[in-house]
Amino acid sequence: MRHNVRRIGVLSLGKVMGSIYAVIGLIIGAIFSIGSLLASVIGSIAADSGEPLLGILFGIGAIVIFPILYGGMAFLMGMLVAAVYNFAARFTGGLEVELA
Repeated sequence: MRHNVRRIGVLSLGKVMGSIYAVIGLIIGAIFSIGSLLASVIGSIAADSGEPLLGILFGIGAIVIFPILYGGMAFLMGMLVAAVYNFAARFTGGLEVELA
């Protein structure tokens, strides 16, 4: 059974993409945080300063800021993609999908 997708909910696609990319941002932020913490600790040991505070704060900030940035930008781009798709689907008839 084939169906045509003629319209995508703009806000719906924005929410889905925003939430998916927020999780991706959290994962990337965690990886960035671990790398920042390790580099800060190694740098403080090498410089014999003993305070990796800046690296720790930067690492914590990455866990908070990356999901917000990734999620927010994906939300906006999802809405833009849905709007452009809806415009193009008027002229092309939409996307053909086969459902079981």
